[in-house]
Amino acid sequence: MNQQDGRVALVAGAASGIGAAVARRLGAEGARVFCADLDFAGARATAAGLAGATALPLDVRLEESWRAAFDAVLSAAGPPHVFVNSVGISAASPLADTTLEEWRRVLSVNLDGAFLGTKHALRAMAAGGAIVHVGSASGLRPAAGAAAYATSKAGLRMLVRAAAKECREAGRNVRVNLVSPAGVKTPMWRAMPFFQELVRTTGSEDAAYAALSASGGGPFAEPDEIARVICFLASDAAAHVTGADVPADDGFVL
Repeated sequence: MNQQDGRVALVAGAASGIGAAVARRLGAEGARVFCADLDFAGARATAAGLAGATALPLDVRLEESWRAAFDAVLSAAGPPHVFVNSVGISAASPLADTTLEEWRRVLSVNLDGAFLGTKHALRAMAAGGAIVHVGSASGLRPAAGAAAYATSKAGLRMLVRAAAKECREAGRNVRVNLVSPAGVKTPMWRAMPFFQELVRTTGSEDAAYAALSASGGGPFAEPDEIARVICFLASDAAAHVTGADVPADDGFVL
C-alpha cells in the first residue's frame, strides 16, 4: 500500500514479537525503519530483513539511551514521522508476594520507558507525526498475579491521553494513541513461571496458548494482527484519531 513512503520510523522493541512485526510492516509500507531494542542482536536481525533499515541499541529505562537513539535517527534520516513503542515486560506473582524491586522493574520499563520515549519523540518530531504505544487489555481488566503489569498499562493509558491533549492544545501536529491487545503470542510469555509450567504440562507452547484460551482468556492473536492496527494508527488513514485506546482484544474487556 506504500502508506509510509518517504517517512522515517523508530520502533522500540523491534527485536521480537509485536515490535518486530510492526517494523516489518512499516518497512513493507515504504518507511525507513530504525529498529531499537535492548536485545541489539535481535534488532539487527529484524533490520537485516528490511531494505534500508538500521538497528539501534536502546535501554528504555535510561534517558541517555533514548536521547542517543533519537539523535541517531535525526542524524541519519532527519525528524521521525512515526514512533512506535512496543517495549514491555511482565511479572507473575500475587501482590502480597511481589517485591518492591520487582514492582519497580516492571514500572520502570513499561511506564517510565513510555514517558521517556514520548518525551524525546515529541522533541524530535519537528514537522509532526504519529506516536503509538502498545498497551494491554490488562490496563482495563486486571488479572490476579499481575498487579504491577496491569498498573503500568493503566498508567500508560493516561500518559497517552495527557500527551495527546497537550499536543492538541499546543497546536502541534502530533497524534498519540494506544493499542491494547489481550493475549498475543509473543516471547514475553516465556519468562512467566506459570506459563513455563503450563508448557511442561501441555507439551508445547501452542497447547499452552490453547489452554489459556479455553480457560477464558479468549483467542490469542499473532503479532502481525496487532501490528496492522498499530500501522493504521500511524498512517494518514487515522489522521483525526488521537488520545484513543484502541482495543484489539476480541472483546475480552467487555
